[in-house]
Amino acid sequence: MTGWHAPETLIARYADGSLPDADAWSLEKHLESCASCAGRVSGAVRATAAGAVLADVRDAVLAAATPTPAEATPQDLRDAVLAAATPSPAEAPPLRTPRLLWAAAPAVRGAWLPAVLLVALGAVLLAHVAGFSGARPLLLAVAPVVPVAGVALSYGRHADPLHELAASTPSAGLRLVLTRTAVVLAVSLPLLTLAGLVLPSPGAPGAAAWLLPGLTLTLAALALGGWLGLRTATAVTGGGWLCAVLAPALAAPDGAVARHLSDQLSAYVGGAATQGGWAAAAALCAVLLAARRTAYDRLERF
Repeated sequence: MTGWHAPETLIARYADGSLPDADAWSLEKHLESCASCAGRVSGAVRATAAGAVLADVRDAVLAAATPTPAEATPQDLRDAVLAAATPSPAEAPPLRTPRLLWAAAPAVRGAWLPAVLLVALGAVLLAHVAGFSGARPLLLAVAPVVPVAGVALSYGRHADPLHELAASTPSAGLRLVLTRTAVVLAVSLPLLTLAGLVLPSPGAPGAAAWLLPGLTLTLAALALGGWLGLRTATAVTGGGWLCAVLAPALAAPDGAVARHLSDQLSAYVGGAATQGGWAAAAALCAVLLAARRTAYDRLERF
């Protein structure tokens, strides 16, 4: 915030390691743009036991590089820094909770991860146990909605008991949403694609044909989330996709649902031209999301 500076009590608690993670994260974000506070925090840290370690690191680097700079190899410098910076067991500070794990954890807990596994395993069982010929088309129809649902279930006060605390930090907003979206995609994309590879494919698109549609729907949900809210946006995009793909197949007059579903998917995700259209749509959604990025600074903040 312009004109705001960290109070001495906050700096002192940060220096001695007693500041909670969320507050420390907020202060570190502020230091990126405030040289005055950065200098004060540096001075406070140097006055603690960590200051001696920092001084030893500096002296070790200078000692390794100063006498004969041409002979000092990068490995020499790394060894000197590691030797100086490694505290003894008595001096080792308490470990803090990894902040990336804290930011990403809601994306893979709860019912969503079992749901992904259920979709993948269910399709495999339908094909190889029940002998259902439309298992791959059905998987390709449902797969693009899975990451969209994961995004909806990983952000907001309904998903994270620490949401208010996380949303109050400068690194919240779109950055936090994208972190959790990346985790959702990293889990769902390989699992569902591998499941599609082991399914029979008479006339159905390839196992990876759903990837661009899935990415586009996810980006579309994030872009619309700035206007509608994330849960409403994911319901609109995911529900719209399912209606467009499943409704015509289920309403087929001859009852050949699997064949009609395969034809629908071939029209929606098959072919280079169609995939190019999805790629262009994904790029457009990414641009809209970037343009609306500040909306996430206020989205479900309180």
